[in-house]
Amino acid sequence: MGDLYAGESWPAILFVTGILGGGAAWRAGRVIAGTWRSVLHVVGYMALLGAGIRFVHFALFGAELFSPQSYAADALYVILIGCLAWRVTRAGQMARQYPWLYERTSPLTWRERGHAGEARQGGAERG
Repeated sequence: MGDLYAGESWPAILFVTGILGGGAAWRAGRVIAGTWRSVLHVVGYMALLGAGIRFVHFALFGAELFSPQSYAADALYVILIGCLAWRVTRAGQMARQYPWLYERTSPLTWRERGHAGEARQGGAERG
């Protein structure tokens, strides 16, 4: 793990990647879901956010700007946070926007109303 963020302090990593990057990823994931875009938009925007996080590490703390391993770690973290926020928001949207069709079953899933015995969650289609 020492080579992943070589030369960077843990408080800087926690602040920039964890708090600033994670908070931005959470908000962006919710906004993207709010506009009914697909989760692929989240992945694309979070890849850009990962590059922005690397730049903040470089500009404020003198970290290496072009570090593929550090970028991959930052980008993976914000992609996971962004996708989680997107899914939580989408589950709420489905239950709130279409209450006669869907009910929320957990923070991340929903199912069709009146089909309690079926295991179709998360908007799965009939096959």
